[in-house]
Amino acid sequence: MRRLAAPFGLLAALAGCGPRPWYTASIPLHPGAPVPIDSRIIYHAMGFMSDTTGLRCVGSLHFLAGATPDSTLAVFGVSLANRALRFIPQGQGFAASYHIELEFRTPGGMSVRDIVRDETVLVGSSRETLRNDESVLFQETFAVAPGAYTLHATIRDRNSPVDAHFELSDTVPRFAAPSLGDPIAVYEGDGRASLRVDPKFVLNTRYTLHYGPDSLHVYVEGYGLKAGTKLAASVVDLDTMEFWRDTVATNGDSTFARAMIAIPPGTLPLGRATLRVEAVGAPAHTSAPLLVGFSDRWAVQGFDQMVVLLRDFPRHDLWTALRDAPHPARVTAWRTFAHASNPDSAGTRNVALEHYFTRVEEATQRFSEPGVPGWQTDRGEVYIALGDPDRSFDVPGSLPGLRWEYDNPHLTLIFKDDTGLGQFHLTPESRTEFDKATGKTPAETTSTATPAPHG
Repeated sequence: MRRLAAPFGLLAALAGCGPRPWYTASIPLHPGAPVPIDSRIIYHAMGFMSDTTGLRCVGSLHFLAGATPDSTLAVFGVSLANRALRFIPQGQGFAASYHIELEFRTPGGMSVRDIVRDETVLVGSSRETLRNDESVLFQETFAVAPGAYTLHATIRDRNSPVDAHFELSDTVPRFAAPSLGDPIAVYEGDGRASLRVDPKFVLNTRYTLHYGPDSLHVYVEGYGLKAGTKLAASVVDLDTMEFWRDTVATNGDSTFARAMIAIPPGTLPLGRATLRVEAVGAPAHTSAPLLVGFSDRWAVQGFDQMVVLLRDFPRHDLWTALRDAPHPARVTAWRTFAHASNPDSAGTRNVALEHYFTRVEEATQRFSEPGVPGWQTDRGEVYIALGDPDRSFDVPGSLPGLRWEYDNPHLTLIFKDDTGLGQFHLTPESRTEFDKATGKTPAETTSTATPAPHG
């Protein structure tokens, strides 16, 4: 078990010698789904082992070639947040324990591999027990013979009745030459130098690239390729629009080669996509579904939902151009938006977008109202634009009300719950003052519908 100091929110499921039976990366969720969506739902739709009812965790399974032709290396990983576990005081800090069981069964029900582990997580403060990010990672590497299996996995919190159960039917591949192993996203480590040793890396189990300063690193192995073979890598979204392409050189010989693919930050828009990798000059390819995210708890499905999520971005001119871009021009429109919105035009890190997405995530968690995501409520809209008020008060009256006061800009905003159902709206006077302060037009204020998909 490894604890990660800081996770980041691009996901990928598995690929390798062709799509798995459960591979669903090309299947979109219902177009009427709210924005943003609980990330576990998207993970599940992409083929991850994701529990949406019990213990909040995400698991994935990857395959590489084994030391012999009749052996395949399985790489299993599961990640969860500290908050998903129950911590109890221990010494000067707090401890949580969880139990993991993995079992591979043949179609006839015979168990061929059984792994049981008990792990402990130690933290130094009560605040750390409440972390919502991907702070706990379990990974296990083991050999299994090629063939059809069903993986049964159970993860149980030992200090509470909360647990998660997964069942995944899959075919463990035999990697005949020439071929490529599953792309494996990693936080750190350079894999292995030969088939005779286990790879050394820390899995990025969710294949998740948080919109921020870090690249997504993906480890790929090649078997039976000519020495010096290059790998062509590309990323396409659900509409098959190619947003990124690069070529990397492999390191190794004709028996075993490896390469590390790095997808730079800010290259891809939010949403699901697919990483495709092909050996140049050889009939070997692999792929992995991806999702560029901005949060461990929330995500969007694709370009249209990203546009909705960006509706309150301060540069309304850039947002309008992105929203109105025709489908064939989306790649250019995104690159223009990403570059023009970056305060540091010479850097790859767009702190303006990072700041905006952080505010969206916080507003979604703090200001949700019946039937409305928190970031789309009036309080969420104000918070995204201005942050927390310098002072806030309850407004006395027959119906609930709130008064938020800001020093810069000098602004007093009143929210009224006219229905008594917990739905706070800016009064007309406050709406006018807020729109003036943020430079919004009435059309931008009222246009909240999800854009219709192109094509």
